Amino acid sequence: MRLGVLEMQRKRTRKIMLGNLPIGGGAPISVQSMTNTPTSDTRATLRQIRRLEEVGCDIVRVAVPDNDAVGSLEKIVRKTDLPVVADIHFDHRLAIASLSAGVAGIRINPGTLGGRRNLVRVAKESAIAGVAVRIGVNSGSLERRYRRAGSHAEAGELVKSALEGVRVLEECGVENIKVSVKASDVPRTIEAYRLVSQKTDWPLHVGVTEAGTVFSGTIKSAVGIGALLSMGIGDTIRVSLSASPVEEVKVGKKILASLGLRREGVDVVSCPTCARAEIDVIKLAKLVERRLESVSANLKVAVMGCAVNGPGEAKDADIGVAGVKGGAIIFKKGKIVTRVAPDEVLDRLMEEIGSLSGGF
Repeated sequence: MRLGVLEMQRKRTRKIMLGNLPIGGGAPISVQSMTNTPTSDTRATLRQIRRLEEVGCDIVRVAVPDNDAVGSLEKIVRKTDLPVVADIHFDHRLAIASLSAGVAGIRINPGTLGGRRNLVRVAKESAIAGVAVRIGVNSGSLERRYRRAGSHAEAGELVKSALEGVRVLEECGVENIKVSVKASDVPRTIEAYRLVSQKTDWPLHVGVTEAGTVFSGTIKSAVGIGALLSMGIGDTIRVSLSASPVEEVKVGKKILASLGLRREGVDVVSCPTCARAEIDVIKLAKLVERRLESVSANLKVAVMGCAVNGPGEAKDADIGVAGVKGGAIIFKKGKIVTRVAPDEVLDRLMEEIGSLSGGF
């Protein structure tokens, strides 16, 4: 896979630090997720964070709805290497309290913080603490003065609200700022990010809010986030799904990999199947993907149904399998290396992949 093609076209935003993680300024695009355990349940939250680490999450956000959650923050921060971001709504005092727990950043929404005075208070304390602050504006919780009567929030209003919040942070001395302007539909999301990218050089956190279930949410996120990344817009991403946060990270990494912006782990590709298929591509591809889920080697593995779609169409794969009469062939870089019987296909393919990746 050729990397760096889209990296060359990325907008050069300011470089900020979220804990020890650089964001913007040409740094790799980071994948973020959010825990869905009660933050006050320290043990459960840390278990979920560790699972997120295992699948390649770069940033973790935790909800802080009350003082019990604040009480768990310090231990959560101490027990993980991931930058922890406290997500605050409705009570600015929780944001200020979270700063004392050592979080790398906070996320605040001007539409739910209770007015400019509270935003200023949080901004001043954040500047003193030196943490990163994300102004995260969502269409469903836009400040009342920016809402149009009888209509959904338009892209322009999302941007106005976000940039006003940014100005407050700047005036209060905050030096690490990130911005997001999310809508729950793809067209408004794309337009909002296109507009805000023209008006600020602070790093942008990209995503489609309330995207939906794994099926519909993955599609909406892939289209929306993918379109923005292809325009060079975006420094961190989050795929919002009504599912395990682990799935969010997996989808986010796949979106980046599909654009050549990130390559980590095994990339399993497979043909769409047709009447020529000599093996059960759907079943085999799922089994291969499951077996290789935790393998960190950078390999492209192809599962193809027949010789037509085999070594030819998948010749750029590091290794692949294609169905033939009475079995399958295994090929590397388009060259056939062996033929195997039907009941040996999966095991022999795994053996060959193991030899390439150093064993697993």
